[in-house]
Amino acid sequence: MIQYDRFVLNNGLRVLVHEDNSTPMAVLNIMYDVGSRDENPEQTGFAHLFEHLMFGGSINIPVYDEPLQMAGGENNAYTSNDITNYYIQLPADNLETAFWLESDRMLSLAFDEKSLEVQRKVVCEEFKEHYINKPYGDVWFKLREMAFKQHPYRWMTIGKELSHIENAQLQDVKNFFFKHYRPVNAVLVVAGNVKTALVKELAEKWFGDIPSGEKYVRQLPVEPKQTEARKMEVKANVPLDAFYKCWHIYSRLDERYYIADLITEILSGGGSSRLYQSLVKEKQLFSNIECYHFGTTEAGLLAIEGKLVKGVQMEDAEKAVEEELKKIKQEKVSEDELQKVKNKTESMMAFEDMSVMNRASSLAHYELLGDAELMNTELSKFHAVTAEDILNESQVIFDEANSNTLYYYASGN
Repeated sequence: MIQYDRFVLNNGLRVLVHEDNSTPMAVLNIMYDVGSRDENPEQTGFAHLFEHLMFGGSINIPVYDEPLQMAGGENNAYTSNDITNYYIQLPADNLETAFWLESDRMLSLAFDEKSLEVQRKVVCEEFKEHYINKPYGDVWFKLREMAFKQHPYRWMTIGKELSHIENAQLQDVKNFFFKHYRPVNAVLVVAGNVKTALVKELAEKWFGDIPSGEKYVRQLPVEPKQTEARKMEVKANVPLDAFYKCWHIYSRLDERYYIADLITEILSGGGSSRLYQSLVKEKQLFSNIECYHFGTTEAGLLAIEGKLVKGVQMEDAEKAVEEELKKIKQEKVSEDELQKVKNKTESMMAFEDMSVMNRASSLAHYELLGDAELMNTELSKFHAVTAEDILNESQVIFDEANSNTLYYYASGN
């Protein structure tokens, strides 16, 4: 059980404290309830651009990293479709430095053309390097657009197209900041060698007088149910043919999410999993193959992807994947196999919880989902999944009418 205290400041900032005296360190984690799903479809990539801008100096602190390094700390951040997360780890004695730095960023960034220009360039380079010039870099641009017709999951966190970042204007950027990066839309978690009383005091001192902002209420378009299979072929300068297929699954808080998660483990959780044993080891059709889902807050995707062994035909590879899916749709998984993936899930969760940094971000994430206590109760939801559940949901998910397939051919073939 992860113990924590929780309180809310008058400006709406939710604060969670997790005391762990086995470490000399402390972690301060701020999670904002904003991701790429909250962007204007004509101005995508803003949430990710912010992750960069947040390190470009704030109103009273021109250089973010210097004071942190002097305090023996390190920091990082990440953006997803759903959230933006910033975290600092430093010796617990220097905790106030982290409060000072993060509160100034929340109060206001130092918005100027120069900072925007620098970070815009950085993000544009990242876009080119990872998504335009990298082999297979455009796969999820294509698959998301194929799978989602209405919902903003149809674009990547980096943005839908490069021009959206290139044309980002200072006023648009400011508006986005003051709409989303407010106390009322944030969760602050402090974990490690800390005491709740001190955290309360520091939270009031550094964050208490930041204007709360307006609570952002999402009204995102609902993705209509997919009713026919979609397919696409691409030729590109890549080393091997690759096969991608994805299906719609449930939102993060849906009870069936846990069933879908275990299905991916049965199919692809390591060397003894079904897809690996059958298609890589025995039939030698794929050099590697995996099945995973994105764990998104709203209804997202479950995917299978693999690189084909040279000389193997796409049709043969796909047929072999279909055979494995047919098995999981027609035959109940054995109790042994089901127990094995449950045990693996349990040990993965326990392993993640070993680091105080992970505990802090998990608490923040569960709080944003609506209930930090989920961190302590979620495992029971995995244990409750039955072989019958796996069978029924496999039939629902792996319905051909719910599928999106991408054949990615190496142009030399």
